[in-house]
Amino acid sequence: MDIRFQQAPAADWRANTAIVFGFKDENLIEQIPAFADAAPWVTITPARHDFRGDKNQVVVMYGHPEIPLPRCIAVGLGDRAKFTLDILRGAVATAMQKCRELKVDTCALDLEIFNKIDELDTVLVEEAVAAALLSLYTYDSLKTTMEEPAHSPRWMALLSTETNFPDDLHAAARRGEAAALGVMATRDLVNGPANIVTPAHMVEKAEAMGRKYGFKVRSFNGPELAEMGMGAFESVFKGAEEQAKLLVMEYAPKGTENDAPIVFVGKGVTFDTGGISLKPSAAMHEMKSDMAGAAAVIGLFEALGNSDIKRHVVGIAPCTENMPDGRATRPGDVVKTLSGKTVEVINTDAEGRLILCDALTWAQNEYKPAAIFDLATLTGACVVALGTEVAAVFATDEALSKQVQDLGGRVGDRFWPMPLWDLYFEPLKSDVADMMNVGGREGGAINAALFLKQFIGEGVRWAHLDIAGPAYKSKKSPLSVPGGTGFAVRTLLEIVRNGVAE
Repeated sequence: MDIRFQQAPAADWRANTAIVFGFKDENLIEQIPAFADAAPWVTITPARHDFRGDKNQVVVMYGHPEIPLPRCIAVGLGDRAKFTLDILRGAVATAMQKCRELKVDTCALDLEIFNKIDELDTVLVEEAVAAALLSLYTYDSLKTTMEEPAHSPRWMALLSTETNFPDDLHAAARRGEAAALGVMATRDLVNGPANIVTPAHMVEKAEAMGRKYGFKVRSFNGPELAEMGMGAFESVFKGAEEQAKLLVMEYAPKGTENDAPIVFVGKGVTFDTGGISLKPSAAMHEMKSDMAGAAAVIGLFEALGNSDIKRHVVGIAPCTENMPDGRATRPGDVVKTLSGKTVEVINTDAEGRLILCDALTWAQNEYKPAAIFDLATLTGACVVALGTEVAAVFATDEALSKQVQDLGGRVGDRFWPMPLWDLYFEPLKSDVADMMNVGGREGGAINAALFLKQFIGEGVRWAHLDIAGPAYKSKKSPLSVPGGTGFAVRTLLEIVRNGVAE
C-alpha cells in the first residue's frame, strides 16, 4: 500500500473510504469538523449515532456512492484520559482490517483528531503509518490454493487542509513507512521455512539490500570461521550440512566513515534441533524462528536504506543450523573460543551463546564500537520469567538499559531490565574449562547473559536483549499475523536515530 498526501481544502479531498477517530462520550462531528465539511452527509446519517467511541469500536457510515468521499470508517479511541500510542496503533490496525474486509480500494486518514491529543503530531503520524502498513502484512507467497490474496488498499492518503502538506508530518510519515518496511523484512525471514531461509539465503538477502541501498556487505563461511579460531561457533555448525555464515553489514553515510560505529549482533540459528541435546518434537517446527535476532538486524538495514539517518552502523549475524550428526559436538566437549577462553559444552541446545560469543569477540577486534547491542531468542527461561509480550535487557550501564526501555516502549517494543550480577556466574564455573555454557535451571536467562559478558572487553558498552518471548507468536494480534513479529527492529532503528545514550 502506497502512502500519499492530500493537501487541499476539505471539499477537494478524494478517496473511496475515509478513516476517522473519536474519543468515548465526545461528539464525533465536533472532533472532525473539516471532514464534516468535506462530507456533510456524515452529519445527518443515522449511523453516526451508533458511534460511542469505545476502544476499537467500529462504525461504517455511507453517503452517496458517486460523491468524492462516499464512505467513512469511524474507530473509537476509548477514554481520552487513558489514551496511549498502543491504543492508537490498535485503532489504526482495526480500521485497516475493516478496509480489508470491505475490499476498500483507496482510503484516507483524517488527521484532525491528532491536533486534539496531548502528543506530538509527528509521533502520532509516524505511529499511524507504521501501524497501517504492519496490520496489512501477510506471509502467503508459498500458498498455491488461495482463491485470491488478502486484499489491501492501493493507497492511503493523509489529509490536510494546509496549502502545502507540513514538512514535519511528511517526514514523520516516511519514518513510519521505513520502520514498517524494516519490520516486514524481518517477518518475511522469520516466517520463511528453514529449507528456504538458510544461512546462505540470509546473506543473499543482505547482499541484495546492499546493492539496492549502497551499503557494504561481506560474509565468511564455515572453514574461514574455523581458520579464524571461532571454536565456539564451529562447535555449533560442525554438525550441519548447510554452510555456516558470518554476515557483516556496514552502513556508513558520507562523513560518518570514521565515527565509532554502533554495532548490532543478532543470533542467526536458522533451524535449531538442539543438536545432540535434541529438543522434544512438539512445536519443533517453530525453531525456524531461532534466527529472529539476525533477522531483526537485517530488518534494521532495510529500514536504514529507506531513511536519511547519518550514523555509522555495523550489523553482524552469525548464521548456522544446529543439527545432530556424527560430527556434531557432544555434551562434555571443550572448545576454544576466538577470545582464547575455553568452554565446556554441557548442553548443545544452549548454542546461541556459543555463536554469539565468537561474533562479539570478532566485532570488538574488528571495530572500536560506540556500543554493542546483541539480540537473540536466547532462553526459554526468559519466556518463563517475562512471558511473550516483554523482552529482557541486560546492560553494562544504566544509561544503555534505560535507553532500550524508553525507546522500545515508545515504538511498542516492551523491555524489562534484568541484573548482571557476577554472583550469577558461579553456576557456570567448570572443573575442566574456563566456564560451562549452561548452569542450573534457576536464573537461566541471567546465566546466559553472564556467559556473554565474559566476552565483552573492559570499558566496552554492551547490552544484551533476550527477545525469546515476543519475537515469534502463535496467535494473531492486530498488528501481526501468527509467526514472526519483527520485534526489536524499531527499537534498534530508534537507537540509531538518537545515537547511543551517554
